[in-house]
Amino acid sequence: MNYRNFGEIDWKPSALGFGAMRLPYRGEDRGEIKEEESIEMIRASVEKGVNYIDTAWPYHDGESEELVGKALKDGFREKVKVATKLPSWEIEDSEDPDKYLEQQLDRLDMDKIDFYLLHGLNEKRWEEYMALDIDIFDWMKEKREEGKIDYLGFSFHDDLETFKDIIDSCDWDFCQIQYNYLDQRFQAGKEGLKYAHSKDIGVIIMEPLRGGKLAKEPPALIKEVWEQSDREWTPVEWALKWLWDQPEVSLVLSGMSDLEQVMENVRYASESKPNMLSEMDRKTVDKAARRYKELSPVDCTGCDYCLPCPNGVSISRNFRMYNQAKIYEEYEKYKNMWDEKMKDESKATNCVECKECEEACPQNLQITTFLKEIGEYFE
Repeated sequence: MNYRNFGEIDWKPSALGFGAMRLPYRGEDRGEIKEEESIEMIRASVEKGVNYIDTAWPYHDGESEELVGKALKDGFREKVKVATKLPSWEIEDSEDPDKYLEQQLDRLDMDKIDFYLLHGLNEKRWEEYMALDIDIFDWMKEKREEGKIDYLGFSFHDDLETFKDIIDSCDWDFCQIQYNYLDQRFQAGKEGLKYAHSKDIGVIIMEPLRGGKLAKEPPALIKEVWEQSDREWTPVEWALKWLWDQPEVSLVLSGMSDLEQVMENVRYASESKPNMLSEMDRKTVDKAARRYKELSPVDCTGCDYCLPCPNGVSISRNFRMYNQAKIYEEYEKYKNMWDEKMKDESKATNCVECKECEEACPQNLQITTFLKEIGEYFE
C-alpha cells in the first residue's frame, strides 16, 4: 500500500480508504447487511494496508456504523482511523449534536472517533448550523478536548463559492468532496480541491467511480477510447489512477461491495503515486469524460439521499434502468425488467411531484422532471 500526505495532519493515510456505504446486503433492503461477508472485506482491506474506514449515521439505513464497529474488533481498531459524520439534516437545536455523537460512539462501540465530519454541507445546512444556540465548530473543538473526536472536517455538496466560504470560516483539519473525471467542474470540483490544498487542509475524495457508473463494462464509444491508449488498464483503474495522479488528493474512498473489488482496488492503490500519468493519459481520460457526458441522460450517483420517497418510488433504480437502456441501446431488455421486476409503487409513474427528493439531492437533479420522462419512456 502507498501512503499520502494529509494537509497539516501528522499522519499518512493509505491511498485507498474503505467507504462503508455500499456493503453487500440481502435483497433490496440496504439495512440487511451481509455481516460476515462485510466484516471479511473490511478486515482484508486493513490487512493489505488500508488505514482509513469511513461510515455515517444513515448508511445502510443506520446499520453501517454498528457493522464497522464489529469489523474492527479483535485488534483491527488499533490499525486504522475511523471516520463518521454528524447527520446535519437532523440537527434542530443545540442539544442534538451531543445526542447523535453519543449514539454514534455507542453504535461503533468506541471511546473516540478519529475523523468527525459535518455531513453533507451545503449553503442551507451551513446557515442552519450558524443559527443554532451553539457555535458548531466550537462544539467540535470541545468534543476534541474531551477526547471524543480527533480531527474536524465536513463533507460537501454545493457550489464552489459556498465551498470556499465554508473552508475560510473555520480552522478545518480536512474536508471531503465528490470528485471524479466526470465531475471536474461540478460542486467543489478541481478548483475546490486545489483551494483546500492551498490552505493545508487534507482532501478526501468520495464518489471516485460516480456511484459505480465508471466501473461498469463501458459502452462501445467509451471502450474505444480506452483501447486507443497503450495502457492495459480496466475502467476502474483509469478512474482511480486519474485521482491518485493528483498530489492534492489525500485519499480516495471507495464503497466496495465484494472481496474481489477490495483486492483489485488495493492492488491499484499499491501501484499509485502522484504525477504518475503521462500527458497522453490525461488527454485519454478527458476524451472518455466528454463521451460519457454525451451518452448519459441522468447524472445520478446512486447515493440514495433522495430516499425514502413518501410515495414509494425507487428513484435511483429508475435512473439506473433508464441510463443503462439509453447508454447501451437496450430498450427491450430494460423495458422487460421495468414490467416484470418493478412494483407499481416503485415505478417513476408513481411520482406525485412533491419534490422532497429534490431538496435532499446532493447533485441538485431535477428528479421529478426525469421521473416523468422515464415514465413516458417505459410506458
